[in-house]
Amino acid sequence: MQGSANLNIMLKAARKAGRSLVKDFREVENLQVSAKGPGDFVSRADRAAEEILKTELMEARPNYGFLGEEGTVIEGKDPTRRWIVDPLDGTTNFLHGMPHWAVSIALEHKGEIVAGVVYDPAKDEMFYAEKGAGCWLNDSQRLRVSGRTRLIESVFATGVPYGGGKYLPATLQDLARLMPTCAGVRRWGSAALDLAYVAAGRYEGYWERGLHAWDIAAGILLVREAGGFVQPIREGQDMLVDGHVVAAAEPIFDQFAAIIRDRE
Repeated sequence: MQGSANLNIMLKAARKAGRSLVKDFREVENLQVSAKGPGDFVSRADRAAEEILKTELMEARPNYGFLGEEGTVIEGKDPTRRWIVDPLDGTTNFLHGMPHWAVSIALEHKGEIVAGVVYDPAKDEMFYAEKGAGCWLNDSQRLRVSGRTRLIESVFATGVPYGGGKYLPATLQDLARLMPTCAGVRRWGSAALDLAYVAAGRYEGYWERGLHAWDIAAGILLVREAGGFVQPIREGQDMLVDGHVVAAAEPIFDQFAAIIRDRE
């Protein structure tokens, strides 16, 4: 797909941050056996990747705002546009040497996501979309959501809260209702990639509560541009503020969403 200037800026920034992270990822396995452990190292890698993204994006578009997962907030001279960035979505996977994590960049214009990039450097998979231009993988593969129409044949993804997380009881109730009706549920640890996989038809649907804007902003557009539906779990919520999201291919969205919303 021939993207806009903004999309090309995003793709370039994602690749540059991805190269930095891949270099650091190769060191994580060596650190696993150290007494201190790799936690501090990964935190530095995360911050370094965000700095790369901030530099690339803000140099190209100095008037835009910026919201980063590592706490960077810049109020832009253009109040209608801002970058929403997660330099390393899937930090726990990265920390444990598991190659499933991503760089996520979204461009918001007047409260709406108009461009999104989710880059998986470990597999060199670049998912990207612009409003009205479809969803794509790497150079030329047009993505569409799954065409499956039966829940019992469908695979879903979610995030299961850990350490006594606030939304653990709700998620366990969701699983109890959903799992008897479907072909399986996956918990792979990256919301950005979960949404990208829905867009690619690898999962039929995804849901999660308590996320942040930078986790899901790009992925929301990917799913929509691939022909899927993404909505708040509860009517009236704002996904980028409340962080509760349900996404699926159109043929099964209503059935799937009804199960997730049953306790709401």
